[in-house]
Amino acid sequence: MKILGISGTLSHDAAAALFIDGKLVAAAEEERFIREKHAKNRFPNESAKWCLSFAGVRPEEIDVVALPFDKISLTSGARWHYAKRYWYAPDRALDALFNGNRHFRRNYLKTQMFMKELGLDVEKTKICPVEHHLAHASSAYHLSGFKEKTAILGIDGKGEYATTFFGYGEQGKIHKIKEFYDPDSLGGLYGALTQYLGFEMFDGEFKVMGMAPYGNPFKHDLSRLIKFNSESFEINTRLVNTVGLRRHKQKNQSYYFSKKLIDWLGPMREGDEIDDPYIDYAASIQALLEEVSLGLIQNYLGDILKETGKICFAGGVALNVKLNQRIIALPDVNELFVQPAAGDAGTAIGAASYVASNLGDSIQPLAHVYLGPEFSNEECIAACQTHPNQPQWQRIDNAVECAAELLAAGNPLAWFQGRMEFGPRALGNRSILGDPSVRQIADKINAQIKYRERWRPFCPSMLDTVAPEILQTHHPAPYMTFTFNVADAWKSRIPEVVHEDGTARAQVVSWETNPRYYDLIEALAKHNGNPVILNTSLNRRGEPMVCSPTDALNMFFGSDLQYLIMEDILVKKYTQNT
Repeated sequence: MKILGISGTLSHDAAAALFIDGKLVAAAEEERFIREKHAKNRFPNESAKWCLSFAGVRPEEIDVVALPFDKISLTSGARWHYAKRYWYAPDRALDALFNGNRHFRRNYLKTQMFMKELGLDVEKTKICPVEHHLAHASSAYHLSGFKEKTAILGIDGKGEYATTFFGYGEQGKIHKIKEFYDPDSLGGLYGALTQYLGFEMFDGEFKVMGMAPYGNPFKHDLSRLIKFNSESFEINTRLVNTVGLRRHKQKNQSYYFSKKLIDWLGPMREGDEIDDPYIDYAASIQALLEEVSLGLIQNYLGDILKETGKICFAGGVALNVKLNQRIIALPDVNELFVQPAAGDAGTAIGAASYVASNLGDSIQPLAHVYLGPEFSNEECIAACQTHPNQPQWQRIDNAVECAAELLAAGNPLAWFQGRMEFGPRALGNRSILGDPSVRQIADKINAQIKYRERWRPFCPSMLDTVAPEILQTHHPAPYMTFTFNVADAWKSRIPEVVHEDGTARAQVVSWETNPRYYDLIEALAKHNGNPVILNTSLNRRGEPMVCSPTDALNMFFGSDLQYLIMEDILVKKYTQNT
């Protein structure tokens, strides 16, 4: 079976993923092609075209297009819950009851238009809708490789109506245990505070998470935002997760919280600095998310965890690495798998894997996320030759050793090689690298290259041979989806990748999945004794990660980077000494 999964039904993070006979062969996010972060209000036209081209699949060969958005029956309880909780906005409440599937109809028509543009026959190619949270669940469970009965957790803003999913997987089938519905959304609550703290919702949540360790979670009690126990929770919609006239409006923008929140906590945060009381608010909302989530996990998934110890997690909140560290620490958890593209882009994978499994395909476990385009040396040279900045470039014999020498000399380096990563994390193919033992290298990259807040942390990529010693655990960590406590002996050796609270969001690199990147880290270790490298995504603030050589050159010349290696091509900026 050839199944094309797509996302973009929630007006952001459009992506495409292609499964052939149960194997994920290609996946890419639309933002990387159109150069618009999150590809808002787009469908994955360019990414889908690339997936088919890469796999050599003609449009007429696609058996199914899988869509991560489905009809929700009036008898499900979801629409009634939504109407009851949004009673103060009768237009929304009545629309949910009497026209509750209008978003599905809109998305179905958009999918048909997308298929026609792609060259698919809408009369012959079946469209299979999948509930949004089932798509998240499948993206985690079916690709985890877990064979035992597996607990499944999904937390995000919302899909059709569901916001939070508890279930389990067994013998390839996904079973629901419990769902919670909008406006009772932990992702929505965290997103509302993200906006209040001066960041963009659906993009800045990880900034709040990065800010939290600087604050005191006990200084401010935010519990009035949510009423909860181990079985249930209810968001205070007088303060957050608001719609209609309750929303706070400022400078022609409508926010996901009310004026009452401003009256209570004070004016919204502005600027790039971290200061009181906002760092403490960040710490408090992070602690609140963890407390509620862990209680619900114990209640709904505790028996399954006692039985097998395996749990999968997807949805936007699954990218909260601090929460994930707490989940791993639960006494009955042996292993947590977080789908690395856990946000809505990953529902392209999930919708396709869910349909493929139901149609009888055996889904192969996720081996890596290097699933996007790659470029040859010749294509990199051609990009240099046609670029308006007329780059100074040369072909080098040993790119790995050259890169290691540049890094050991204290230089940040743009590193472009192999197939582009799928998901929000750079994992050694579209990265800016640094030597984490060089003091102030993180500040330099933040200020002169990424142009982002100076307090933002960086992540380490480390060899699998030394990771258990540094992270004090053997838990798998190939995708930067968890934080771990860094061993005291290593904190002074790699200070630029240890966060304020002594943790690091680590990528453990194996030679089998990325031999060139592994060799680079090994080569750097010969210079400084540390088989660890500072790794951040190859992009500037507000831009998508680069895809092509031209994208890399544009980013290079739009920053203070001095060195870029694309495959075996070294690009240097002109200096007064050359």
